[in-house]
Amino acid sequence: MTKATQSISFIVLLSSIYTALFLGLVPVSSTIQDEIIPVLPLWAVVSFGAYLLFKLGWGVFTFNDVPEAYKELSQQIEQAKVDLRKKGVEVD
Repeated sequence: MTKATQSISFIVLLSSIYTALFLGLVPVSSTIQDEIIPVLPLWAVVSFGAYLLFKLGWGVFTFNDVPEAYKELSQQIEQAKVDLRKKGVEVD
């Protein structure tokens, strides 16, 4: 099973559970039915966004912890400076 198939299966499963809860097919207390279940999609989107922002921030924070990528990027910057100087652009 590929990662895409697993992801789609998981999304379909969650959607089915949410639909059953939202339509009242699964008996839950009225407080949960009226106050919590309707805001679950919004909560899920906000949580996913927060997770992605954390992952992005952590990647930026730990960038220097990847020596190979740092060296490669430094070499590319130096190569770009040399190319720009050959074309008559002042760099630095």
